[in-house]
Amino acid sequence: MLSEAARAAGYRLIVRDEVSSTMEEARAVLAQGDPGKLWIVARSQKAGRGRHGRQWGSPPGNLYASLLLVAPCEVALAPQLGFVAGLALHDAAAAVTGLGSPRLALKWPNDLLIDRAKAAGLLLEGESRAGRFSVIIGIGVNLASSPPDTPYAATHLAAHASDASVERLLAALSEAWHRRFSAWSLPGGFGPTRAAWLERAAFLGETVTLRLPDGPVSGRFRGLDPAGRLELETAGGPRLIDAGDLYFGAAAAEGRG
Repeated sequence: MLSEAARAAGYRLIVRDEVSSTMEEARAVLAQGDPGKLWIVARSQKAGRGRHGRQWGSPPGNLYASLLLVAPCEVALAPQLGFVAGLALHDAAAAVTGLGSPRLALKWPNDLLIDRAKAAGLLLEGESRAGRFSVIIGIGVNLASSPPDTPYAATHLAAHASDASVERLLAALSEAWHRRFSAWSLPGGFGPTRAAWLERAAFLGETVTLRLPDGPVSGRFRGLDPAGRLELETAGGPRLIDAGDLYFGAAAAEGRG
C-alpha cells in the first residue's frame, strides 16, 4: 500500500505475484503509453538483476520494486535521482527499523548498508521513447532474508526489527520518495539533497577502492562535487568519478565487492 501522501500526489501501485523483473514490467507498461508515477511491486522475481547485469537473488519475503517516472527531469540531471532514491530508501529503512546514521548508511553509488553490511540496492536506468525521456528506478531490499553466499557481508531488515514487513516498508518508501523528490525538484534542490546524502554516506574520509573501466584506483573518499561526482584523493592527486563500483575493507584489497 502506498502512503496517503503518495496517492494524493498521483502515484499508483501495481502488485504482481511473480515477474521476470519489475524493471522489465516497468518497460512493458511504458511501451504501452503509461504516464508514469507508477510503483510496480512483485512478491518474487525470476530474473532480478542489479548493476552491470548482475543477478539479484529474489526469494519471497523481500521487497522488489520499480518506480516508473515519465519526463521527471532533463536527461543530464537524471543521475541525481539516484541520490534522491538513496535518501528515500534510507528514510524508509530508518522508519521501519528505528536505526539511524551511522549504523544505517548509504554506499556510493547505490547501496544501503546496516552496520556495513548490504541491506538494499538501487538500479537507475533511462529510457527514450517517442520523444519522451523516462527513468526507471529499481529497488531491491533484503527484508525477510539476505543471501548467505555473497563475497561481502549482507543483512536484512527483519534481523534488526522483527515487525518489518513489505507493506510497512513500501508505505514508508513511497512517502519518503514523494517528499525527497519534491524537495529535489525545487530550484537548486540538488544542493540540499547532496548535503543530506553526505550526512548519511558510508566511508566518508576513509580509503576506498573504485573499480573503473581503466582499472582500479584507491584513495580517500572526500565527498561529492556539486554535480554529484565522487571526489577521490589519490596518490596522484584528486580525481572526480562519474560512475564505478566502490569497495572497502578486505573486499577492496581482494578486488571484490
